[in-house]
Formats: sequence, C-alpha cells, structure tokens
Amino acid sequence: MRFHILTLFPDMVRQGLETSIIGRAVDKGLIGLNMINIRDFTREKHGRVDDYTYGGGAGMLMQAQPVFDAWSSVCGSRPLRTIYVTPQGEPFTQKKAREFAKEEELIILCGHYEGIDERVLEETVTDRISIGDYILTGGELAAMVIVDAVGRLVPGVLGNETSADTESFHGDLL
Repeated sequence: MRFHILTLFPDMVRQGLETSIIGRAVDKGLIGLNMINIRDFTREKHGRVDDYTYGGGAGMLMQAQPVFDAWSSVCGSRPLRTIYVTPQGEPFTQKKAREFAKEEELIILCGHYEGIDERVLEETVTDRISIGDYILTGGELAAMVIVDAVGRLVPGVLGNETSADTESFHGDLL
C-alpha cells in the first residue's frame, strides 16, 4: 500500500506517521509514504498558495493551480483514488478503512484555510471523508488518522495476522 499525502505541512505528517506500528511497516516496505508539498507547485514567486474566495466573504481558499499540479505529479495519467478530508464528507468508518485498504495506492488531499478551490476538487477527488463533526486547522491530522486505520489492515503490518480480526469493530461488535 502506498499513500501519497498532498499537504502544506509534509514534516508534520511524516513525523506523526513514521513512528510506532506504521513507522515499522514503512521500514519493512509494507507501506509507502510519499509526502508532496503543495507549496512546491505554486507559480507565485513568493510561494503563495492561498487566494480570496471567488464570491467574496471571509477567509481564504487554497488555489486550484498548485493543488492540481501537485495531484498531477502523483497521478500522471493514472486514475488514483483521491480522498479529500473535509468536515462535510462521508463519515470515516472501519468499513470505509477496509474498502480503502483494497487499493494499491491512495492520495489524501489535506486542505487549509476555508478549504480548496472547488474547481480542482471536482476534477480530482473521488471521496470526501470526515473524521468527525468538528473543525481542525487543516487536513493533516485527519490524513494521519486515515493512514493509521487503513495501514493496520495491510497484510503483515500487525505482528499477529489475527489481531485485526479480534478488535472491537470486527464483526460489527461496536
């Protein structure tokens, strides 16, 4: 399983995931973590990735261009499942984690500010996922939750192959 995480804060995500069980899985080559810094794709000479909302109003949006170019750098012409973490998304569940674990690669897009320009979301995102009914500063923590939950389901990641089968969510216990 390879996770591509598009973010403005790749070090934050890397530090959060390269420890414990997920970190050991990365070291063993069972999981791949590819952090893509969206800011590296901006055409603004000062590295700006934010812009005013099209209709006006409070807050800023992430520009479409750097997000789209970062996404394209991973996909090329391959269609890859792309998750946008947003409070307006479908609730993330163990069932959804099992579904995602069947993929060979996943892209997780982390928003900031008031979100991301809708034009790029319509073009790139296959799944809008929420980890709860609350607002975070950005999508990085939600992305780490998804990677942790999905990564545990990758064969060989847990020391005992039956561990995931005996957890509280297996068999709809909770």
